[in-house]
Amino acid sequence: MGVHQRIDRIARRELSLVLPRKRFFPSEHDILHFEGLNGPDGIKRKSPGQDEPWHYIDPSDHSDDGLRQMIRDHIHNLSVALADGNGPRAAFEAAWMAHAIADGLTPAHHYPLEEKLEELRGGQGLETRTSTRKKLVLPGNNRRHQLRNNWEFWGAKGVMTTHVAFELGIATTLAASGKLPDVTPSSNDLVRVKTEGFMPLFDEALHRVAGLALYEEFSRVGWTRRLARETKRELIPEIVRAVTLAWYKSALDAEKRTKKQ
Repeated sequence: MGVHQRIDRIARRELSLVLPRKRFFPSEHDILHFEGLNGPDGIKRKSPGQDEPWHYIDPSDHSDDGLRQMIRDHIHNLSVALADGNGPRAAFEAAWMAHAIADGLTPAHHYPLEEKLEELRGGQGLETRTSTRKKLVLPGNNRRHQLRNNWEFWGAKGVMTTHVAFELGIATTLAASGKLPDVTPSSNDLVRVKTEGFMPLFDEALHRVAGLALYEEFSRVGWTRRLARETKRELIPEIVRAVTLAWYKSALDAEKRTKKQ
């Protein structure tokens, strides 16, 4: 729905303000090439259940490290591509990293979807959803049980219905928004990225977003003025700053690699 693309555009412009002009980094156009059908969401349509990035995280469980490790890998791979001057690879890593960070900081992705899917699928893991039909139609012990499972997932206020509706609310709010406030990383954050790395700042952003309790409110009462206001003032700026800082970290690491060569 264009949310990831707009986040990438804003973050790339913010990055240009903190990187030296001659420092190599993929252009906005090249990064956006690896969104949409060429992005993580495209994999879900092209090869269901196979090598799908899983961008869900429990903010209250620091041992839930899958998404964090994915972000670390993207930061490393992007730094290598930047040091090597590999434009296509750098654009790919920048786009997929940004997508992972944006999803990880989106409240709908804090819901324990994997556990819920396994429950509704009778204990079957995500790897068994190997076709579009298996992803869309949940199984059951009998016809009545199957209908109940699918209603719980796709029906009114169902698990996925709520997820999609929440993200549509974000997309609508972002589309109607003008200039976003406070998206530029602070000088202190830039210094911290140099000294501490990106992940401590990601974890802090994750807990700030979780503290807003946006998804919990939406699940109870639907989209509200407060949700729209907090999305514009807090959520999207938080995501943009995080993406900018992660790209900045990769650029710093690339510079170190170049000096060693």
